[in-house]
Amino acid sequence: MDAAEKVVLDRDDIARAVVRMAHEVVERNPEPDTRLAIVGIQRRGVHLAARLHAHVSGLVEGPIGLGSIDISFHRDDLGRRPPAPVVHATAIDFPLDGATIVIVDDVLFTGRTVRAAIDALFEYGRPARVQLAALVDRGHRELPIRPDYVGKNLPTSLGERVNVRVAELDGVDGVAIGVASGAGVRA
Repeated sequence: MDAAEKVVLDRDDIARAVVRMAHEVVERNPEPDTRLAIVGIQRRGVHLAARLHAHVSGLVEGPIGLGSIDISFHRDDLGRRPPAPVVHATAIDFPLDGATIVIVDDVLFTGRTVRAAIDALFEYGRPARVQLAALVDRGHRELPIRPDYVGKNLPTSLGERVNVRVAELDGVDGVAIGVASGAGVRA
């Protein structure tokens, strides 16, 4: 973590939040005949989704789908961003039609990333329900999107940036608040 950042969640805090969210997912989706799948938004949401999937799978009988989704071409700021978006893999190898899908993101901010994820998801099928899990909800919504499962509500100012790090990409798990660099793109 950067010295100018304030750590708000460490590795153990993140692990506890994911376990708690897994229990909430199971409690909210008790129907045994409902197909359930967890889909992470590229990049850090994918790793958080895998962790959530492991815990949910340990709590229920039957298979739980796990996938990832790239939102690069569904963003509403595509023309205003630097040259070309970095495209990551979308992997959805289970039927979405009639399933309950839990989309996982690292930070919920304006809601635009989640809107793009829902748009991308519906290109692969028509789920019965879509739910949202976010490790951090920092507020400042621009769209009427609300998470179903939250690891930590973290009120922030627009001048702050929430930095989520996952061991799979960053070598360490943690959430820190730092100073936002410039106006930047909000997601």
